[in-house]
Amino acid sequence: MGNTSRRKIEQLRICAEEEVEVSENCFADVKLIHVALPEIDKEEIDLKTNFLGYSLNYPIMIASMTGGHPETRRTNEVLAEAAETLGVGMGVGSQRAALEGIEQEDSFRVVRNIAPNAFIYANIGAPQLMEYGIEGVERVIEMIDADAVAIHLNFLQEAIQPEGNVDARGCLALIKEVCDAIKKPVIVKETGAGISYKVAKKLHEVGISAIDVGGFGGTSLAAAEIYRAKAEGDELGVRLGHLFGWDWGIPTVESIVECSALPFSMPIIATGGIRNGLDVAKSIALGADLCSAALPFLKSALKNVNAGKVIEKIKEMGEELKVAMFLTGCKTVEELKEAEVIITGKAKEIAEQRGFLGRVKRKKVGFF
Repeated sequence: MGNTSRRKIEQLRICAEEEVEVSENCFADVKLIHVALPEIDKEEIDLKTNFLGYSLNYPIMIASMTGGHPETRRTNEVLAEAAETLGVGMGVGSQRAALEGIEQEDSFRVVRNIAPNAFIYANIGAPQLMEYGIEGVERVIEMIDADAVAIHLNFLQEAIQPEGNVDARGCLALIKEVCDAIKKPVIVKETGAGISYKVAKKLHEVGISAIDVGGFGGTSLAAAEIYRAKAEGDELGVRLGHLFGWDWGIPTVESIVECSALPFSMPIIATGGIRNGLDVAKSIALGADLCSAALPFLKSALKNVNAGKVIEKIKEMGEELKVAMFLTGCKTVEELKEAEVIITGKAKEIAEQRGFLGRVKRKKVGFF
């Protein structure tokens, strides 16, 4: 079993058992304006969402989490069953381990076997593009008969890992090559440090289909490296994890604001600290098209032998979202995109200093 495969199961256990969520979350700074006369029937609210040509029953996806180790197969089975049952999208974890050894492919293939009708996206890291090229991208797509492929950016985590790949030269050009060569939609996703306006603009220019902001505010994979470093007696790794794991990155709220301020339309996935349906509603009102989460579903999947608890959690988030939509007078997700929203506190201060106070495309966004 390779180092990548071992690292995958270590990271999964750490995220499930240790404290890896950052304490700061800017969603509290976002307020949806209450509509006292919503003039709609809550029971008629429709959560269906179109994304990259696919229809999803909820504007919620199961974010990329796992795969690449035999013990992760059952977790992916459970998550895939939930995705298939509810008609939501799902991403698999980094498929690097399967590129390194075909014996790990089954832990990913199981997702499509269990969810033949769900929107599923493959996953490869930007550093792996240099090593495996277009052929590697085609392989991860074929492995799970994916509907799209995500290229993840995790250079914060790589910089902290002693075995991390920190050569980021030429990544943008490689992403362009993928967009030119691959017929499937290409999503670029951060993994906890957010995507800025400037980076989003560059990614759009090379032809990507969607952005997953993967902002600061949820699970910190960099912080998770602290626990691996402690187990290995790596004092420098522990120090780097503490220094960068808990407060480095662009908050999810700000990343949504910056990406939605682009002078062109591109689907935005909000990931990073999404823990309930109200967070989903706020994200969509700010400019996201849908949201994804990992930790809430991971903990439900690991504690149960079937998909029941994951399904229950997604339905719960959906009901919370419906309440938020009812109280803002929105019958559809498209209407929610135009809901009035106010940004206050630290989120407002960041947007102001970054120069995005008046550049948000949503006309009903206020800053107080």
